[in-house]
Amino acid sequence: MAGVVRVGIGVDVHRLEAGRRLVLGGVEIPHDRGLVGWSDGDVLVHAVMDAALGAAGLPDIGTYFPPGDEHYRDARSLDLLTEVRRRVEERGYRVVQVDSVILAEAPRLGPHIPRMRARLAEVLGIPMEDVSVKATTAEGLGALGRGEGIQALAVVLLRRATEDA
Repeated sequence: MAGVVRVGIGVDVHRLEAGRRLVLGGVEIPHDRGLVGWSDGDVLVHAVMDAALGAAGLPDIGTYFPPGDEHYRDARSLDLLTEVRRRVEERGYRVVQVDSVILAEAPRLGPHIPRMRARLAEVLGIPMEDVSVKATTAEGLGALGRGEGIQALAVVLLRRATEDA
């Protein structure tokens, strides 16, 4: 079955709140508010996790890391992504590419994207050039446009792992 590819999509959104750290793609970004979540609230990593799980035919991240489970309170999402990678690889797949986009009115994310890409690539065990992170705004429309939260979308490509790959 070598050469089999599968694609998954993931989406996550969290509201912003004062007194929280803003973490996106495993990078802490200076901002007056952070994302509310049971873990660190990293919507980018959560979207990548759900995309990888979906591509592997596995349940969503809430199944593996349920909100309310004290073990995951304030968990570092990159650590959870490590666990997702392990589960994907147990199913006989490996991540080969990630494409993602973050929707946020503020702060300006461009300067932080290279570090986000590097952190995701490191955890997934793929070259940085195979991880795309883009940022855009909601052009002032809706709750995201009013700066009430941040959303991320991700697509992950898996390939069936082979012994010689």
